[in-house]
Amino acid sequence: MRLVEGTLTVADTGVLVERLGEVGNEHDCAVQAFDARYVAGRDHLDRAATLADRAIERGENVARDRAVEILLYAAGRRQIDRALEMGIDEGEQSAVVLVDAGDGGGDETDAAAAVEAMVDEPTPAVGVEHADEARLQAFFGVTDAERAATDAALADLVCERVALLDVEK
Repeated sequence: MRLVEGTLTVADTGVLVERLGEVGNEHDCAVQAFDARYVAGRDHLDRAATLADRAIERGENVARDRAVEILLYAAGRRQIDRALEMGIDEGEQSAVVLVDAGDGGGDETDAAAAVEAMVDEPTPAVGVEHADEARLQAFFGVTDAERAATDAALADLVCERVALLDVEK
């Protein structure tokens, strides 16, 4: 798995999604863009990809497209429309684009290079230190009481929500 991080200016979300899909198809990789404010860290997206692959292997996936299934797990939601809140919107924003060949033998290196060419300015964007903690807590339903009751980091609590999606099915 490779993550492309940086500032991305989107004039038309549909065009961006189509282009990312083309890159994924061309290089046999899942390519999914995320609003960096919702990404708790590399482990967050790695866990989402792993669980999405497991769901696909078991025939338990909701989405037909692997990149969308990864989005569902990253968001900790089974409804695509609710998961899309984690996606990219029109305008300028901090973004994280996941490029993952899984076990399919795709070319992550060239796919990531194609995605990097779309980024306006490469800047670190992955992790709680770059995310919006209040937004993460609200989106993933992590309460102040829960945070006070544990010494676990917010990123760990988000990863727990991603893992709990399987339990909630």
